[in-house]
Amino acid sequence: MSSTDPAGTGRREGIPLGSIAGVPIILAYSWFIIAALIVAVFGPQVRGAFPYLGIGAYAVAFGYALLLLLSVLAHEVAHALTARAYRWPTARIVLTLWGGHTQFGDLRSTPGRSLVVALAGPAANFVLAAIGFGVLQLVPAGSVGQLVTLIFVYANLLVAIFNVLPGLPLDGGRIVESAVWKATGSQERGTVAAGWAGRIIVVLLLAALFVPPYLRGESPSLSLVLVAALLCGFLWMGAGAAITNARMRLRLPQVSAEALMKPAVSLPAGSTAAVAAHLIREHPDAAVVITAPTGQPEAVVDRGALAQVPPEHSATVTVNAVSRPLAPGAYIPDAASGQELVQYLSKLTGGEYAVINREGRVVGLLHKAAVIAAMTGKPARPAR
Repeated sequence: MSSTDPAGTGRREGIPLGSIAGVPIILAYSWFIIAALIVAVFGPQVRGAFPYLGIGAYAVAFGYALLLLLSVLAHEVAHALTARAYRWPTARIVLTLWGGHTQFGDLRSTPGRSLVVALAGPAANFVLAAIGFGVLQLVPAGSVGQLVTLIFVYANLLVAIFNVLPGLPLDGGRIVESAVWKATGSQERGTVAAGWAGRIIVVLLLAALFVPPYLRGESPSLSLVLVAALLCGFLWMGAGAAITNARMRLRLPQVSAEALMKPAVSLPAGSTAAVAAHLIREHPDAAVVITAPTGQPEAVVDRGALAQVPPEHSATVTVNAVSRPLAPGAYIPDAASGQELVQYLSKLTGGEYAVINREGRVVGLLHKAAVIAAMTGKPARPAR
């Protein structure tokens, strides 16, 4: 699998294993869960087939987990190297509970290139399965070597076939995404379609796993229920995340500081509470932003605190005493919109920002909650 994500700190995700072609490789801690499950499920089966191995049968089962890990690694390296050929910034490879993913930085792509990068992984596994099948002809029949080689072939076929299923977060989802992207000109609409295809695959997979035993009047085993719950839960969440992120990107061009800001007027620092109260009466729907002598916004008048100032003291209390400070540099141009606006806000702290026009005059106050609501399509929580 592949994903687009800014570079992060791999050490928080798992154990660094080095790098290939300059791409860091991280073994996620969650991998040990699937490794233990493989040993628990396949160890007894190997012991039954080769009783003389004894406890060594569990070592063979662990070898299956390692071969699956190597198959996934080859899959992800193929993604990374193909992406490098297109000069995509490749952040890292993370080997996770159900395989792995290759994370890319911000990039500009096309439907064709996206599809080639996605299918490079399954192609690598099909090649390894073919090589393993050739080796299989050379090892003695009925030997442990044959079993290990057969496991290697099946591991690569499993990774390849599973990942070409046409739905996100699997690589095959890029087939659906690229087709819709090509037809509509919108990658985001393609991602939404591929995400829903991924959800359909989850439903079909559950039906394939549980309907046949039900028709035979049998109860599914605990191991089947556990694997199905983990696998289908992972796929469903991945598909849902793809849909949510794509819908957010679809809304992004309509998100602008000017459209989302609350009107505001400025007041120099050191002004009195009486002046602020007069300004509010003249502009009842506007926020009052306090500016430093340099003209830089530095605080916002708290109307609740201002209302608590006794009238006889309003001419002596400064407006700074009844205001809440803005974070350093918390102001943005009113023309900022879309990705530019998000980049501005990602560099700022705090939850509200003064909005200034081209002349540097304060014209509005923008709340982070309003931006998030516009991007997610969910109503913003009322500010306290």
